Amino acid sequence: MTHIRSFVRRCRCLTPAQQHVLDTLWPLFGVENDQEVLDLNALFGREAKKKMEIGFGRGDALVTMAKTHPEHDYLGIDVYRPGTNHLLKEIKAAQLTNVRVLCADAVDVLQYRLPEHCLDAIYLFFPDPWPKRHHHKRRLVQPEFVQLIATRIKSGGCFHLATDWQNYAEQMLQVLEAAPEFINCVKEGKFAPRPSARPLTKFEQRGRRLGHDIRDLLYRRE
Repeated sequence: MTHIRSFVRRCRCLTPAQQHVLDTLWPLFGVENDQEVLDLNALFGREAKKKMEIGFGRGDALVTMAKTHPEHDYLGIDVYRPGTNHLLKEIKAAQLTNVRVLCADAVDVLQYRLPEHCLDAIYLFFPDPWPKRHHHKRRLVQPEFVQLIATRIKSGGCFHLATDWQNYAEQMLQVLEAAPEFINCVKEGKFAPRPSARPLTKFEQRGRRLGHDIRDLLYRRE
């Protein structure tokens, strides 16, 4: 699968304090960005449900889910170092043992690092909406991406998406409804009520203050 990058790397030098966090905590919770296929049970040291968040930002939702469900294991993927550093600090502060972090392109990880049908859930909360029409091709949720997602989620597993951008929400809904591998958990062609299980993040709170409507999509893998 060839793909257009859905992100632009914004390089920013880490401060000495941020570099110290990376040096000390990455060996504990980080996953090296290489071509080796991951054995998730070996990575977490146990057999448990495996869930992944794509684009964790500062990691607020990921940490909350991991705290709420210590019986599950969580893999977080993002490309931005400052957000990764913040997540590493939060993992350490909360003494979590069920979170691992990858600083990499999610499509590359899905294609090359994960075996088929290894995940019980994938979360995609508030991806970059690329609002300008001529940038819509950069949006992550496209038919090819959803087909790839389907190969990594177990039968009966969940794909949960959320966005505060109406046009993108409509595109997501159209793409998922057309994917034969997924069934809408609510009703065909309908958005889901906000699930209580999705953590309320600072990003979402800001969107609400700006008057943005939040739309959730919940799909089950056939």
